Amino acid sequence: MFPVAVGLNHQSTPVEIREKMSFHSSQIQEALKTLRSYPGLEGVLILSTCNRTEIYAATTDVEVGTASIKKFLSVHHGIEEKLLSQYLYVHTLYDAIRHLFRVTAGLDSMVRGETQIIGQVANAYQQANDAEVTNKAINVFFQTALSVGKRIRTETQIDQHPVSISYTAVELAKQQYGELQGKGILILGAGEMSTLTIRNLVAAGASTVMVSNRSYEKAVSLAKEFAGQAVRFDEMDKYLETVDIVISATAATHFVIQPERLETIMKKRQGRPLLLIDIAVPRDIHPGVRELKNITLFDIDDLRGVIDRHHQERELAALKAEKIIDEEMNRFVKWHNSLFVVPTIVALQQKGQQIKDVQLERALDRLGGLTPKQEKIVRSMANSIVNQLLHLPITNLKEYASTSQGHLYTEILQNLFDLDVEEETKRQMTLVNQHLGPVRHGRAE
Repeated sequence: MFPVAVGLNHQSTPVEIREKMSFHSSQIQEALKTLRSYPGLEGVLILSTCNRTEIYAATTDVEVGTASIKKFLSVHHGIEEKLLSQYLYVHTLYDAIRHLFRVTAGLDSMVRGETQIIGQVANAYQQANDAEVTNKAINVFFQTALSVGKRIRTETQIDQHPVSISYTAVELAKQQYGELQGKGILILGAGEMSTLTIRNLVAAGASTVMVSNRSYEKAVSLAKEFAGQAVRFDEMDKYLETVDIVISATAATHFVIQPERLETIMKKRQGRPLLLIDIAVPRDIHPGVRELKNITLFDIDDLRGVIDRHHQERELAALKAEKIIDEEMNRFVKWHNSLFVVPTIVALQQKGQQIKDVQLERALDRLGGLTPKQEKIVRSMANSIVNQLLHLPITNLKEYASTSQGHLYTEILQNLFDLDVEEETKRQMTLVNQHLGPVRHGRAE
């Protein structure tokens, strides 16, 4: 079973494409089941965040599985494969696992080491489990990745230095206005991103925070948590006339704020500037509002330009994190390769046991008249001889499994001892070595 990862992110794709490729939470369950029905896909998972849309799969055929994922993305989002190919990256086999480890650790995020991604990966894994589209391979890949992500955060404290997108949005607001105390701030949306944004705003000294959401009850609940004020969604305009900053992070699939609407509002503001920060994907605020006087709009791609005061600390932590990933990849490769020698080891042990049992019974018949204690000693000696004789070949085979010659040693052992190993196991082992070549430092080269 081979891992494959196909997707796009903030590094390869502009926001106007990313927003078209994102999956709304209400679509995930149905999308997962549809994806799983495509040829060659034995287990699947969709990771869709503000900055990335990625599909991870376990497949018995890398080429077929990859083609199926691309086809699914094209059909589901109504975008031609030719256009998608300009943005999609494909990671296969151990490169896919390394990419997953780096994503989970936050090393592939817009803000390196950001704290939200590990929770988003865990949530994506839970959604795939709920949809019953995972398999043993996907379970191992993601359970390992989450474990690696937790280890990196514990050992490097990378999440003590880096910041999330919501934190960066607040930093951007501080750069524009200086101190936030006394500034009128309106948050659109009441989800996880909005919650984190308000938490960072309060920590930065904001004292007047309002929350507006289509579900007024959710707005009330979130505002109450931070001693803020809830605003009904249909009454938003009168608050837009007075606030200084708007940070939008709704789950809407269309623009919430259009230029025409803001043009009317800005006339009532009589020249007072308004800062808009759109951290939603798809975007909440139409880019056309940039043309309006006294309005400053930043979308999620603009956050790249924010100067991060913790940049050096994050980069040092990231270097440590990359070393941990190298260690974990070596461990994963060794474990994964060992799976292909297990059938040979089992067959060798069975062969040894069969020979021992036949010769032992023959010897006991010839000896005759042994006491129970004597027979126990003879049996124990026979077991010890077989175990000690096979111990070194088995140990060495496990070590050789992680090298480019692992499959040759395995086949030689099978031939020397005339072992009965299933043909499918032999085929899978050969395919792995054909795809991977020599593996050094946890990388397929």
